[in-house]
Amino acid sequence: MNSVFPELFNLSRAEKLQLVEDLWDEIAATPAALPVLDWQKQELARRKAEYLQNRVIGSSWEDIKARIPQRYG
Repeated sequence: MNSVFPELFNLSRAEKLQLVEDLWDEIAATPAALPVLDWQKQELARRKAEYLQNRVIGSSWEDIKARIPQRYG
């Protein structure tokens, strides 16, 4: 339990979800303030290079949408 804001744990599930959504919206409003770490940049570069070398490894959006219900119901 977080000792800084213990009252947050007394919120209903709906109130907690709304709080999370509000916090995320606040964070997303300034994406430039979120740092992209070097290891994340390296991983993105690696994945892009892999895709550019073999475009067959990617999946179309249609394929991905079709797999989601199969995998998660």
